[in-house]
Amino acid sequence: MNIARTTSVRSLSYGDIRTYVWSAAFVACNIVLPQLCHLVPGGGLTWLPIYFFTLVAAYKFGFAAGLLTALLSPLANNLMFGMPPAPMLPIILSKSVLLAAAAAFFARKAGRVALWAVAASVVAYQAVGTMVEWGMSGSLSVALQDIMIGWPGILMQVFGGYLAMRLIR
Repeated sequence: MNIARTTSVRSLSYGDIRTYVWSAAFVACNIVLPQLCHLVPGGGLTWLPIYFFTLVAAYKFGFAAGLLTALLSPLANNLMFGMPPAPMLPIILSKSVLLAAAAAFFARKAGRVALWAVAASVVAYQAVGTMVEWGMSGSLSVALQDIMIGWPGILMQVFGGYLAMRLIR
């Protein structure tokens, strides 16, 4: 296995068909993973699964693939399963877009799949996303829920995301 190839990142454009192919695959994964997590009571709040493949898409393939995944995943899940609930969509969409931007930025800075850059992506979107959610909800305790309850999901994003990206050729 060529390690340089498995740790590389690339930035696909909207004019590249691979952007849409990879985005569709990541959206499908972002539909399946939340359904699996929701089999466990509180699984969505604990594991934050809707963000996982958005992180992978944006970090590994750039902002275009990340943005498509960030926007389409929550909308598809809501239309198909009613989760996330419609009142939560603006917050989840905001955090998803922030994650796509942060992951693409840190991937570009690192130039490869690096644990520090994946962690920085997650910390950045959580920090800014918490402020956005606080502003939208008016409740700091609600805004801190992703961190207080979702810390296993945050760890899964960092370490599981890093591993997933290392495995994607």
